[in-house]
Amino acid sequence: MAIAKLPVFYKQRDFLFYPSWAYTLPSWIIKIPITFVETFLWTLLTYYVIGFDSNVERFFKQYLLLLLVSQMAEGLFRFIAAIGRNMIVASTFGAFALLILFALGGFVLSRDDIKSWWIWGYWSSPMMYAMNGIVVNEFLGHSWNRVLPNSTESLGVRIITSRGFFPYAYWYWIAVAALIGYVFLFNFTYTLALTFLNPLEKHQTIILDENEAQNPSAVELHSMSKKKGIILPFEPHCITFDDVKYSVDMPQEMKKQGVVEDRLLLLKGVSGAFRPGVLTALMGVSGAGKTTLMDVLAGRKTGGYIEGNIVISGYPKKQETFARISGYCEQNDIHSPHVTVHESLIYSAWLRLPADVDSETRKMFVGEVMELVELNPLRDALVGLPGVNGLSTEQRKRLTIAVELVANPSIIFMDEPTSGLDARAAAIVMRTVRNTVDTGRTVVCTIHQPSIDIFESFDELVLIKRGGEELYVGPVGRNSCHLIKYFEDIEGISKIKDGYNPATWMLEVSASAQEMALGIDFTQIYKTSELYKRNKALIIELNTPPSGSKDLYFPTQYSQSFFTQCMACLWKQRLSYWRNTSYTAVRFLFSLGIGLMFGTMFWDLGGKRTSQQDLLNAMGSMYAAVLFIGTQNSSSVQPVVAVERTVFYREKAAGMYSPLSYAFAQVLVELPYVFVQTLVYGVLVYAMIGFQWTLAKFFWYLFFMYLSLLYMTFYGMMALAMTPNPTIAAIVSASFYGIWNLFSGFIIPRPRIPIWWRWYYWACPIAWTLYGMVASQFGDCEDILENGETVKDYLKRYFGFERSFLGIVTGSDLKVGMAMGRAWDGFW
Repeated sequence: MAIAKLPVFYKQRDFLFYPSWAYTLPSWIIKIPITFVETFLWTLLTYYVIGFDSNVERFFKQYLLLLLVSQMAEGLFRFIAAIGRNMIVASTFGAFALLILFALGGFVLSRDDIKSWWIWGYWSSPMMYAMNGIVVNEFLGHSWNRVLPNSTESLGVRIITSRGFFPYAYWYWIAVAALIGYVFLFNFTYTLALTFLNPLEKHQTIILDENEAQNPSAVELHSMSKKKGIILPFEPHCITFDDVKYSVDMPQEMKKQGVVEDRLLLLKGVSGAFRPGVLTALMGVSGAGKTTLMDVLAGRKTGGYIEGNIVISGYPKKQETFARISGYCEQNDIHSPHVTVHESLIYSAWLRLPADVDSETRKMFVGEVMELVELNPLRDALVGLPGVNGLSTEQRKRLTIAVELVANPSIIFMDEPTSGLDARAAAIVMRTVRNTVDTGRTVVCTIHQPSIDIFESFDELVLIKRGGEELYVGPVGRNSCHLIKYFEDIEGISKIKDGYNPATWMLEVSASAQEMALGIDFTQIYKTSELYKRNKALIIELNTPPSGSKDLYFPTQYSQSFFTQCMACLWKQRLSYWRNTSYTAVRFLFSLGIGLMFGTMFWDLGGKRTSQQDLLNAMGSMYAAVLFIGTQNSSSVQPVVAVERTVFYREKAAGMYSPLSYAFAQVLVELPYVFVQTLVYGVLVYAMIGFQWTLAKFFWYLFFMYLSLLYMTFYGMMALAMTPNPTIAAIVSASFYGIWNLFSGFIIPRPRIPIWWRWYYWACPIAWTLYGMVASQFGDCEDILENGETVKDYLKRYFGFERSFLGIVTGSDLKVGMAMGRAWDGFW
């Protein structure tokens, strides 16, 4: 959440000039009452369910500690967000900090076993103080004051000292004081970071020379009508629609207000025709239904009820075949950020052109489209993220048009192609649109408040009023002469002033307020006009199939085979991953850093087998690696998948590929990256911790580590596919991380898990991995522990680990990885 709010803060800081503390202080204070309630409910639930000492004083003392831990954690991660300033970087730093806090908090690795070069981390860890405060609050209570035989220590003191904590009551208040200090420290450093640090990436767009910056007039736009040569032929198609109605289920809010109808009618019998070589504008006031009409005609409406006739060159429209000869340019220009302009077009052409088009012809066609939409100067430019880096808004608009053009469509729909552009950029985009029309294609655009030059570049107009009713369908004319004459002929309409924008004038004189003032209905006037009769006659004429023509037919649903779809998707994903250094490089550096940290922290502990604590230390390194590195993989992949998911929705709607091929490529591209990550971490840690150097045990260690990182990465993908946005995905994922942590078998060994919860141990993927890693390393050890047991017997008695079960564990871990991958595929 802190990362998501940073862009807004930076703008407010730069333009409103208020101090950072005025932003951080309210964000901290407003969370305190929420944290009070959350922590109280959590403490109440766990304290009595687990069966801690039934003492009100101790309950509230534990509640205070947990409340301070929560406040400390929020301050820490807000500070990390301000330092990282990027979702992937911040989540990586957050995972690294969390790992250090837990590993050196006295639980994973006891204080007596921490190396001298890491002891500073132990004393610096807020979790150490929190853990010490909690254990002395509980184990110095009445329930644990029984003195052991042949000892002067109570049972509680023995438990505290066995884990290296301090068995003194005053350590509770030391913990409280330390946590309060950390709360203020982290929030103070958060404020400093916001004050002195700027965003990592500034808005950067590719600026071309002045030749592209010319602002052509309407006359120049029309004069660019020379036919561009097209290598690939296409069959021109027209689209007619007669008495089209579109309705949705009546919203419950409107029913509560007394509306009795079951459906809300958004389009009320609209008719018209779009023809090859004719540029048509769909216009109307906001909410009139122009985009709704275009979506209905393009087949982009997946809900609601459509009535009326839609015909393609004389044959009834079938969406399966229509998608193959049409293109749709969305208002939001959505593209993969880490590929170049040329690669984006090659990818679209690869998947959307017929399978019989060879690669050389495809490349020549892409080059011709780039010339048509004037993208050659941007050939090798990375697309980038909107408003962050890469292409400007106008350049992205032209790329959106080109991505559809390389599919060689006959009909193209464009939703607000000039939205958000200044006059120069809008003119450049309209020049591209005009070039597209002049190839003989049918082009339809929704447009909102165009300039005079842009409006007069259109050939025909469909004007819709609020309520989804047509009030003008016909030619615009040179200098808008036909449109102006039509409205000026209506009694009571004022004449247009010289130099006034016809588009603005048209919307003003046809507004609902003007209808009420004049006592007329523009829809009825249109339907009684000669223009309406001519349009109906044109629809009837175009609804008659030309002699010798055939209905659209394609033998397969997609242009390319499933294998080709997978190869194309994998090609783009490989390029995207290779260039996304904030994801791949940070992940490798994180693994290297964690490997060095663990190697020095658990130095040479893997070969010690003289006490139970030695085994717990070695297991702690495995447990921490599987949980924390796996969690980092899962969380860091979600922002990457979130960006590509919006691209996937556009490409899926265009019929480019099967969702299964896309998901397959996304899963496959992760395999080598995770493998290298496993090698970087595994070889380093295995050698430094000092596990037994046999080929079989080294292989088992890397094998289980690789599988755990894979299924955690796939789980992150799956969680995002199941949820509507990355924020909810992160919340859902975090809840499972906590559950898997509890049932991993390290905090609570399987034999000690209550029988009614033991089933979830076998459903926990981390439990299988930890079982496999420990059983493969120590399951055959006959070394004698200090209590007289062998290592093998101790693992079987205390944890329930048996080496003979390793084959089943291996199969289960493989199934977990494949299940996560299949689930990711299935949700797409």
